[in-house]
Amino acid sequence: MTFLWPPMLLAVLLVPAGVWLAMRIDRRRRGRVVDLSGSPTGTAVAPTGRRVMDRLPAALAVAGFTVLALALARPHAAVPLPRLEGTLMLVFDVSGSMAADDVSPNRMEAAKAAATALVDRRPDGVVIGVVAFSDAGVTVLPPTSDMVAVGAAIERLEPTRGTSLGAGILVAVDAIEKAREDTPAEYYSNRSPEPTGSPEPVEPGSDAATLVVVLSDGENNQRPDPLEAAATVADRGVRIVAVGVGTPGGAVLDLDGFRVETRLDEATLQGLADITGGSYSAAADGRAAADVYGALARALVIREEPLELTGLVAAVGLALLLAGTGLSLLRRGRLP
Repeated sequence: MTFLWPPMLLAVLLVPAGVWLAMRIDRRRRGRVVDLSGSPTGTAVAPTGRRVMDRLPAALAVAGFTVLALALARPHAAVPLPRLEGTLMLVFDVSGSMAADDVSPNRMEAAKAAATALVDRRPDGVVIGVVAFSDAGVTVLPPTSDMVAVGAAIERLEPTRGTSLGAGILVAVDAIEKAREDTPAEYYSNRSPEPTGSPEPVEPGSDAATLVVVLSDGENNQRPDPLEAAATVADRGVRIVAVGVGTPGGAVLDLDGFRVETRLDEATLQGLADITGGSYSAAADGRAAADVYGALARALVIREEPLELTGLVAAVGLALLLAGTGLSLLRRGRLP
């Protein structure tokens, strides 16, 4: 357990100070009673059980004040909580060919629009991450439920140079595996334990709660081979939903004075989907969101979630305080 306002823990020191003050006041009160009566209040020793019951209300009150003082520091803990969760990785092609304008206004903006539609239609419990690739792949944002952060990550993407479709796919799978490390091994999950080596191949598409969505024109000019990368993904049970951005007719780009012809490679994108048990559609069809969420299931996982315990701790302190007060009134016959 941690505390959001640690300096407020000093309030706990007020409890023993209050106990000392209360005991001093009680002794002075007893002394005045003796002075007024002219005789001691009595020296008989009460039975043990009675002494315990006499002191119990005060003990409950002290415990209550101590717990309430702890609540002032706002206790905070990571609590394992069950939830239904699906994981979606958006893999963006940010190679130079994505600047082509064979779709309006260009391929990059069309890919962003398709991804934004996915984010807008996200069901509860689905976390989304963002990976970008050109001549290498990089995790822009690990899987998260913060859709504002996802939207900002998508908006920052711009075309660069080189194309390594396979690298982007492999980086996406690695990001998924790292996100799964948050699931404590001692709790139930349909996810496999953290592997010590290369994981054993599983049935393609068996991980129904995980999808990799590739938004690309399908062109590739760098290693690794995208179909080999897709085979690695298939061995982990993850499916690829490929979204083709561009047209088969293509366009001609001017890159630093060189005229480069680029066109949509549907055969490669369809191959990625077929190997992994996924699906392919063109971004222009507008079916991407329906294809993705129609195929994505949600699995029960246990994740450690940060949880503020102030309300719970304060409730326990108040209950102890009320119990002590009620017991004291009951023993004195003052309850109605």
